[in-house]
Amino acid sequence: MEPQLLHRVADSVATVVVHHPAKRNAMTAAMWRALPPLLDALAGDPAVRALVLTGEGATFCAGADISALRESAEEAQGLAVRAEEALAAFPKPTLAAVRGHCVGGGAQLAAACDLRFAEEGALFGVTPAKLGVVYPASATRRLVSLVGPATAKYLLFSGELIDAGQALRTGLVDEVLPEGELGKRVAEFTRILVSRSQLTQAAAKEFADGRTDRDAHWSAQARGSGDTAEGVAAFLERRQPRFTWSVPTSG
Repeated sequence: MEPQLLHRVADSVATVVVHHPAKRNAMTAAMWRALPPLLDALAGDPAVRALVLTGEGATFCAGADISALRESAEEAQGLAVRAEEALAAFPKPTLAAVRGHCVGGGAQLAAACDLRFAEEGALFGVTPAKLGVVYPASATRRLVSLVGPATAKYLLFSGELIDAGQALRTGLVDEVLPEGELGKRVAEFTRILVSRSQLTQAAAKEFADGRTDRDAHWSAQARGSGDTAEGVAAFLERRQPRFTWSVPTSG
């Protein structure tokens, strides 16, 4: 099978799989290009309420296919940045499920997700210093927001790999699961995500990502949605709420 991004939708969760096992799921130029339109399509699908990004087999993503850097490092980096920004802008909750190596461009993609769950044994690295590449400003800022400036500098200056335990302590990942338990935990957690209010999630995502000028917009959305009334009623009636607001589709 050619290197590609596979995807499926089940139980309101879209799963995107980085599939290039011959090179530890390294991202080719074609794969970087394919990610933004794929995300656009999934964002516009009302059946999708959350997204999981993972890698084929025992590796998340070993970064960019280095052969592409020989031809044009600048072009390859531009493709990676556009893919990263598209993932960060996805309007519904995103979760990176990490096994094995999550390095370079793979770490860039994982950091662009809202949450990161890792299996014990996972390794993380931000490695541009090993290649003489300038890490993009957007990716650097995102890394700093997750782990703070000191740890971001440690990772960027050294290019050294850290294990899942250290990634958890620094805030790079949110949960670490025993071997064999990652898939079960991701399924369990995404079931929780899709049962919650998309209105709350969409507003929280904007605010957490620094968009703090839209209080009036989201207050109006809440007033018109009926979700608040439904949530309160469900709580008082001791039942699961049936939220109806959904992320508007573009076009």
